[in-house]
Amino acid sequence: MEIAKTYQPKTVEAKWYARWLEKGYMHSTPDQRQPYTIVIPPPNVTGVLHMGHALNETIQDILIRRARAKGYNACWVPGADHASIATEARVVNQLKTQGIRKQDIGREAFLQHAWEWKEKYGGIIYEQLKKLGCSCDWQRTTFTLDNEYSRAVIKVFVQLYREGLIYRGQRMINWDPAALTALSDEEVEYREVESKLYYVRYPLEDNTGFITIATTRPETILGDVAIAVHPEDPRYQRLIGKHARVPLIDRRIPIIADSYVDQSFGTGCLKITPAHDPNDYQIGITHHLPSIDILNPDGTMSPAAQLFVGEDRFTVRQKMADLLLEKGFLAKTESIVHKVGFSQRSNAVVEPRISTQWFLKMKDLAKPALDAVLNRQIQIHPEERFLNTYRHWMENVQDWCISRQLWWGHRIPAWYDEQGEIYVAETEAEAYALARERNAHKEVQLHQDEDVLDTWFSSWLWPIEVFRGITQPQNAEWRYYYPTTVLVTGQDIIFFWVARMIMAGLHFTGEIPFRHVYFTGMVRDKLGRKMSKSLGNSPDLSQLIDEYGADAVRFGIMISSPAGNDLLFDEKGCEQGLHFCNKLWNALRLIKSWESKATSQPASAGEFPIKWFQHRLQAFLRQTESDFEQFRLSENLKSLYSLIWEDFCSTYLEWMKPAPDAAGIQITKSYFETLLQLLHPFMPFITEEIYHLLSPHDPEDHLIIKPLPSAGDIDENIVQQGLLLKEIIASVRQHLQMHQVKTKQSLELWIQTSQRDTYENFMPILTSQLHAQSIVFTEQPPAQSIRVVVGKDMIYLKLPQLETTSSDHQKQHLEKDLAYLKTFLQKIEEKLQNERFLQHAKPEVVEREQKKKQDTLEKIRVIEETLRTLS
Repeated sequence: MEIAKTYQPKTVEAKWYARWLEKGYMHSTPDQRQPYTIVIPPPNVTGVLHMGHALNETIQDILIRRARAKGYNACWVPGADHASIATEARVVNQLKTQGIRKQDIGREAFLQHAWEWKEKYGGIIYEQLKKLGCSCDWQRTTFTLDNEYSRAVIKVFVQLYREGLIYRGQRMINWDPAALTALSDEEVEYREVESKLYYVRYPLEDNTGFITIATTRPETILGDVAIAVHPEDPRYQRLIGKHARVPLIDRRIPIIADSYVDQSFGTGCLKITPAHDPNDYQIGITHHLPSIDILNPDGTMSPAAQLFVGEDRFTVRQKMADLLLEKGFLAKTESIVHKVGFSQRSNAVVEPRISTQWFLKMKDLAKPALDAVLNRQIQIHPEERFLNTYRHWMENVQDWCISRQLWWGHRIPAWYDEQGEIYVAETEAEAYALARERNAHKEVQLHQDEDVLDTWFSSWLWPIEVFRGITQPQNAEWRYYYPTTVLVTGQDIIFFWVARMIMAGLHFTGEIPFRHVYFTGMVRDKLGRKMSKSLGNSPDLSQLIDEYGADAVRFGIMISSPAGNDLLFDEKGCEQGLHFCNKLWNALRLIKSWESKATSQPASAGEFPIKWFQHRLQAFLRQTESDFEQFRLSENLKSLYSLIWEDFCSTYLEWMKPAPDAAGIQITKSYFETLLQLLHPFMPFITEEIYHLLSPHDPEDHLIIKPLPSAGDIDENIVQQGLLLKEIIASVRQHLQMHQVKTKQSLELWIQTSQRDTYENFMPILTSQLHAQSIVFTEQPPAQSIRVVVGKDMIYLKLPQLETTSSDHQKQHLEKDLAYLKTFLQKIEEKLQNERFLQHAKPEVVEREQKKKQDTLEKIRVIEETLRTLS
């Protein structure tokens, strides 16, 4: 069978994904093996895969594919989140294009449109996951609005309400004027914005002057009910208890004293608007002040504002400033940079708003969830970066506003009678039964709460309910797969989702939901900027896959993604991945070409290359175990890339040329197969393709399920001998290049060493790789030669055209090498003298640095001795 000259990813990827699906390799059912379970962080049903998804999903696929190869019963559950705010916004906008308002068609008709939209667009992201190579168990696909899942959400709401943890009350909440819904504190993103600070003069009631306040929101002046000053501020003590007038509307308001006021900000006077600021709200409660809501839900001015009714809040801000200036109330303005809250869902500026909502008490739920992480029942990776963040959230937790003023989502299971009494139940029938019981079996009319639950209130049950742990707690699958093994997610939802899942798992099941949490960093462009559509720096993942292939894109993402650190994505990483695919393909073609040349004669290189790579491979297998235990996936890929490109392709295969014997070819194939197994989790398509082209296999033998070999014994001496051989060849070629000598030029090799036996092991390779006519061991440097320092040894190169060699020229090169080594030594010594490094670095890392120091000192000694002989 002739192998194509170049790798064609598009046809290969489609072929193998279809085969894996057909064979059912990605589906899991309980058996006697140990489970390895991952639940995908459910992407929004509205969405398409972006680079953040690509990073998260690639990491999950790497972990699940490796788990299969390690013999675990690997189960990766896919699914999607109904995303209340985002989906409703999409459907509302779609209806607008048809001239339809959701209020005009009513709830049921709107939900019908929403479900139609979901069925049409909701599967796009699943197809993109398949295109990326994600080996999910598609038979387990879950949607957070599925009937059974919805039943679980309602069930836990009722349970928490009956436990006294859910309550309904009036509080100041975050309001999204675009989505027209409440938000939790965690859904508000604070950004620094440039604004203006307006200094406004309020006339004193007794006409003795003015009291000046500074505000960034002059539109809210229309809702002012007091002015507060610090009780110890000598500038205003005489005014405490007096009254002022609100500019433009002449409302009489008291001047009060409150220690909350910051005397150093602005003028030291604070306007109090309880309906539109959380701090003012608390001051209003303390001082029994009225509350005037001057904004409609959509951010326009309400009739209570008296002026500019129906106009947008930001338009009114400028109009108020102009009118205040015109009427003589605006003293001055200043530029200011301050933080403003934005809705993470709609990007609208959030308004504080007093509203009646449903809340979940969090403190009692948070403590066990904090303890589970602090006592390492759940391990966070990387712990040093995120443990304190998690602790801070959990120790400062606030009650969670769980109601949203939307129609798409889980409708709150609360019913009201005509007197406003609340009946919380799983079904309407149960609510009526409760009502009759409470009302002496009289018939009552009930209507259900119009609001839905926060999307996170459903997704916090995700690792439990994908296995029906809430609705069918005795089922065998839930008992087998739960707790899950690892959660891979972004650091930005550490409290939104991760902490709440831990709370839910412990509260509803008594068990943690997962054993490990791997936090990914933020995907940024190569300039370090957050990716966004507005900057035009967010690549289209599907287009990248079409151009480079899924394996190359996965490589480009993972090669620079250390755990928890931000990924600076550069398309050049995908190009590097494509080059790597071609390198693998060329290695396949070379090995296959040897088959036609195979003889029974032993390879000219002898046994050394085979022994060396065998132990080099065993050492890497051992390193891989450690890397995956510590979730060092990017680091493992870098090492594997080097192992394949440098050690296998550029070194081992070169040493085996022109062609090994039949036995050598089989051994080479076995090495290549093991490398393909190691690489398969990172680059699944090309590895499966090469595996089947390399040797004939049984129809049921596929790399995706092939058991990964365990690490065997390692002869470190042979590994080090191979590294020495590589260094000698590279150093000699470098020096030949510096002297403008062709690398294929014949030469004599003179070696001054105390480890002659080592050289005898790889003499045939040294001879062939350096085109050496002869190799001589010597105690004295020969005349007219090029000197090359390799570790503790000195290599002398004699060439016919080098009748005379300038000692000054050689001294120049050696002095340059010596200067570099001394600088390198200084850096190592600084590191080894750093107490912080010694305290936090692992023992093997410190040991490696100490060995570097000793090796460098030995090289310096050899060069200095050589320089003395040239003097």
